[in-house]
Amino acid sequence: MSLPLARRRILLVIGGGIAAYKSLDLIRRLRERGASVCPVLTAGAQEFVTPLAAAALAGERAHTDLFDRANEAEIGHIKLARQADAVVVAPATADLMARMANGHAPDLACTILLATTLPILIAPAMNVKMWAHPATQRNLNTLKGDGVRVVGPNAGPMAEPESGAGRMAEPTEIADALVAMLDEASGSKPGLGFLAGRPGPQEAKPLAGRRVLVTSGPTHEPIDPVRYIANRSSGRQGHAIATAAAQAGAAVTLVSGPVSLPDPTGVDVVHVETAREMLSAVEAALPADIAIFAAAVADWRPEVEAAAKKIKKDGSGPAPLALAENPDILATIAKRSEGRPSLVVGFAAETDSVLDHARAKIARKGCDLIVANDVSAEGGVMGGAENTVHLISRDGSVESWPRAAKEEVARRLVARFAELAEG
Repeated sequence: MSLPLARRRILLVIGGGIAAYKSLDLIRRLRERGASVCPVLTAGAQEFVTPLAAAALAGERAHTDLFDRANEAEIGHIKLARQADAVVVAPATADLMARMANGHAPDLACTILLATTLPILIAPAMNVKMWAHPATQRNLNTLKGDGVRVVGPNAGPMAEPESGAGRMAEPTEIADALVAMLDEASGSKPGLGFLAGRPGPQEAKPLAGRRVLVTSGPTHEPIDPVRYIANRSSGRQGHAIATAAAQAGAAVTLVSGPVSLPDPTGVDVVHVETAREMLSAVEAALPADIAIFAAAVADWRPEVEAAAKKIKKDGSGPAPLALAENPDILATIAKRSEGRPSLVVGFAAETDSVLDHARAKIARKGCDLIVANDVSAEGGVMGGAENTVHLISRDGSVESWPRAAKEEVARRLVARFAELAEG
């Protein structure tokens, strides 16, 4: 099997941010795909990772100094700017983006970026406030106008105690975006353009004109004003799917339980708390072409209405908590006689016998596809940043995917859903 970056030479510019540590893994991911990698480190990058580490992983020298006498005797920065297939900037800090957008060239990295005519892919990474600042957004728009491609940033916890958009895309995401960019440049696989999270030709929007409904997160079933029944779902996978579907051109409605994630850009978000509220919101969002039920809905709720005041301990032991079954949202929509989406996808988070339980679930619920994953301690605690999924079809066939960041899993799932919807 040919590697997607075989015989490709990639110039990797590493910027000066904490996300630089991920760039070392990016070198590995690019080489796994067949590329040779030439690292270039800014002075700031060298505060976080060493040229020696980058060189060891790349298998060749890492470049750092514009005034390197040996290299510049032969105008080395121009050679570096020419002798590759593409340039990747990861992390692309706010400062580095500003220098690129305004043509500043105070160091080797910026001089190469100013001198190159190669395709450029940047992976921004910075504090959430820096990313949202008008100056950064102006620079971003300038770079896009100059033809620079962008992957990320992702939303999530930052190095400092803040959360939001600004995390550098995962190395596998960047590698996949690079493959898509080079494939598009060479005229092959144009439909993969949306995987990089960037605009492309019309055929790169496989869900254009489609309506997609996604559920995400947990539900909270109140016991009293301070207590509730819930689960560990973070909503990261469902939110990532909604984002990927929007990037693929769909009109997306996301029905989200209580999560700490920001609302995805370009998505109509409906916030709910309980399973019954989620079902009502889902039914209100129909009709849809594709319905993806990634939420971890609580199976039960307290049988009686939530207490108006906090239930106090009176010394007689805990009060019995009688439970009632919540509505089955997936089955309700999958078994509709009228207005059923053409593709209904369920999720199954299991701690044992994952495939057996998933096959039983698809038969019981009546959906078209189940995405199953192992949330046992061995498989990965529920709510984590990565996922290993298995796609189970109605006929019981299974397709297992390797462990990957949830954002990458989301893009692959959306690509598959688009194929199934066409069929």
